[in-house]
Amino acid sequence: MQLKTRARVTRWRTLRSCLHDAGLEFPGKLRCAHFAIYDGHGGRLAAEYAQKHLHVNVLSAGLSRELLDVKSSKKAILDGFRKTDEALLQDSAAGGWQDGATAVCIWVLGQTVFVANVGDAKAVVARSSIVDGSQSDLDGSNSLKAIVLTREHKAIYPQERARIQKAGGSVSSNGRLQGRLEVSRAFGDRQFKKVGVVATPDVHSFDLTERDHFMILGCDGLWGVFGPSDAVQFVHKLLKEGLPVAAVSRRLVREAVRERRCKDNCTAVVITFRKNQ
Repeated sequence: MQLKTRARVTRWRTLRSCLHDAGLEFPGKLRCAHFAIYDGHGGRLAAEYAQKHLHVNVLSAGLSRELLDVKSSKKAILDGFRKTDEALLQDSAAGGWQDGATAVCIWVLGQTVFVANVGDAKAVVARSSIVDGSQSDLDGSNSLKAIVLTREHKAIYPQERARIQKAGGSVSSNGRLQGRLEVSRAFGDRQFKKVGVVATPDVHSFDLTERDHFMILGCDGLWGVFGPSDAVQFVHKLLKEGLPVAAVSRRLVREAVRERRCKDNCTAVVITFRKNQ
């Protein structure tokens, strides 16, 4: 499959990475593409730091480039997140800032996609129900299903609440950690690390098939006004009309901000998968 992506970013504090061949400094037989959204809170320093360092740290930790090894690749992603957060915390302590950032990231190695997230950004794949892999979905004869690939990390959720309370933190009646922070996993947030905030991502993988047509990465601002199925149908319709991926990304963000009145940071990355000719 050929991989094409375009992104549109609006509002401050939210950053994205779109690298079609992200392993040039770490050569190997497997082409590595990387796409990510970093959504800052309390400022943009943590988001900028993660955007600059996370992917390099994941590659340095041993992301598979020669022969795909799913287990070692997942370990490299976990190690890369840990190393990035540890270094970010040192910098934030030295600089006296306390910013945090959520993240949703994917790495495409050959035909395998690795998805990792901390916080409340989401990744969704548009998948057809047919097995033969024809392009009929983009012609409109079959609908695409929205498959959510990530799990939100919020203090109000039972599993996250239990971990926070075990660490000595508390979740207030408004669902926020220490009454302040809604997410329970993030880069940075130095003042909350001792009460349960971690930067340990959920990581999983899947193999691309011809049933997978495109993916949408979005920060919580996008998903606050778009349901996953709604977003997939919106993007699907524009792709059927022949709009370039860049224009589709812009329209998705514009719809969220101007028409649906998103008041938060709003960032979207649309990635299309196409068969080799």
